[in-house]
Amino acid sequence: MNIATSPASIAGVSAAEWQIRCDLAALYRLVAHHRWTDFIYTHLSARLPGPEHHFLINKYGVNFHEMRASDLVKIDVDGNIVEQDRGLSSRDVNAAGFCIHSAVHMARPDLMCVVHTHTAAGIAVSAQKDGLLPLSQHACKFYGRLAYHGYEGIALDLDERERLVKDLGLHKAMILRNHGLLVGGTSIPEAFLNIYMLERACAAQVDALSGGREIILPPPEVCQHTSDQFARHEHDEHYAMVWNAALRLIEDGKPDYRG
Repeated sequence: MNIATSPASIAGVSAAEWQIRCDLAALYRLVAHHRWTDFIYTHLSARLPGPEHHFLINKYGVNFHEMRASDLVKIDVDGNIVEQDRGLSSRDVNAAGFCIHSAVHMARPDLMCVVHTHTAAGIAVSAQKDGLLPLSQHACKFYGRLAYHGYEGIALDLDERERLVKDLGLHKAMILRNHGLLVGGTSIPEAFLNIYMLERACAAQVDALSGGREIILPPPEVCQHTSDQFARHEHDEHYAMVWNAALRLIEDGKPDYRG
């Protein structure tokens, strides 16, 4: 492809940024594919390389199954749009999404991608006093590696950011009480795997508790061993393998997410 007519050049961004845009748009499509959406009300973001602390987030109002690379909006940690004027004045950003994601990106430079969901299972577990129980292999991945943040209302108050990141600490996953789930990853593929595993863990818990029979929890030492096994065996090559398999689930989507 002629460099002058490449999608990145047409969009006025670097090739590196365009690749991140495509991957983040694909992540939106995957969230839709797995039915983790709440219409237009959740959000995924990705940090862009460089000292400016810019990140990409969705244009408010676009359905996740229709998200394209060009629909993503580049903003700074103050919520200002910082890309070339291509009619971007019509691009709204979810204020609650900005509050949550800017908090994590400002405090955790290691987390390149942040995912927030409002699924029925995630909300249900977030409202249960004991939180996520280690009753499945998926849940044991997060044993001792999961944070909790108390509900303070719709995340519109910027002063909540300090408390949110304090509760997150050094973890990559957090349950937002009475609200939903939040995960991060050092890459978009890692963030996808983290939200996949946490969503599956919550769904399994809701199903198990609804069965009306006594449940069995593994001993704490087994839970810790399983969590440590996940930590040892997950790495960039594994994330890439999972990601490439996931992309095949959405490769026929219209319009193309790479547009």
